[in-house]
Amino acid sequence: MRLVFAGTPDTALPSLRALLDSPRHEVAAVVTRPDAQSGRGRKVHPSPVAQLADEVGIEVLRPAKAGDPDFLDRLREIGPDCCPVVAYGALLPQSALDIPPHGWINLHFSLLPAWRGAAPVQHAVLHGDEITGAATFRIVKELDAGPVFGVVTERVRADDTSGDLLGRLAESGAELLLATLDGIEDGTLEAREQPQDGVSLAPKIGVDDARVDWTAPALRVDRLVRACTPAPGAWTEFRGQRVKLGPVRLAPAVEPHSADPHGVEHGVEHGVDRLGPGEIRAAKNSVLVGTATHPVELGEVQPQGKRVMTAAEWARGVRVTDQDRLD
Repeated sequence: MRLVFAGTPDTALPSLRALLDSPRHEVAAVVTRPDAQSGRGRKVHPSPVAQLADEVGIEVLRPAKAGDPDFLDRLREIGPDCCPVVAYGALLPQSALDIPPHGWINLHFSLLPAWRGAAPVQHAVLHGDEITGAATFRIVKELDAGPVFGVVTERVRADDTSGDLLGRLAESGAELLLATLDGIEDGTLEAREQPQDGVSLAPKIGVDDARVDWTAPALRVDRLVRACTPAPGAWTEFRGQRVKLGPVRLAPAVEPHSADPHGVEHGVEHGVDRLGPGEIRAAKNSVLVGTATHPVELGEVQPQGKRVMTAAEWARGVRVTDQDRLD
């Protein structure tokens, strides 16, 4: 089939590469978001999808809005049979959806109808899903509600960040998207309407949502930090300054006044079982923070305006005391 591929971030690259390598399909052009500022110097850069398209000599379309008349006219001129979509990042109006005979086929990183929306992988991690996956479906006007062609499943590991999980889904999802387009071309694949029950929403997680609440249970803190890694980045405040947090480790729960055969009370000796929410205990090679349940051990941290470092390095540098806390 003749294709116009729509996508923007790195997540879309495995799918684009799979389609470029396929002998059955021709990628005539890509649609991507306009060039944007990124990096420390805030220089304007093309999207990862645009960069790959430029490398292989494919036309790049960068409409400010997918309903722009000039864009729609060019899309009609190209004449795609189908438009595969992976993380494009903009709404598609009906005027665009009507152009390709086989429609726009989206690769979405959840098991629909679960986690419809902009951040399905983050919400799967945040809510402790054990199994997630990806689905291909035909885009309709309602958000992520179109009929589904196929799915692939993926186990969510206990230490998965959103970045880890999305990386695996981007690879397995690329194979699913290619198989879906092959089936559409052959006429052997039929989309099925999504069930009415089991719908959940996954709105974008912003910076404000990524602030750690130390009065929450340790498991909730762990999930939030992993869900927000790498973006938008979980954070807290220390002495009025923002500190970005990498994934934490759940410290073992400590029973009050438990003793080993030698009579040493574990947890009591270090004050671990008495850490209130946000209270810090720094040792030579570790930093523990209290939550509503038991403490978590900080991993990497990044103080405002500084480099990423281990929590122990940070604690030594700021000279953490037993009176300090994370807010």
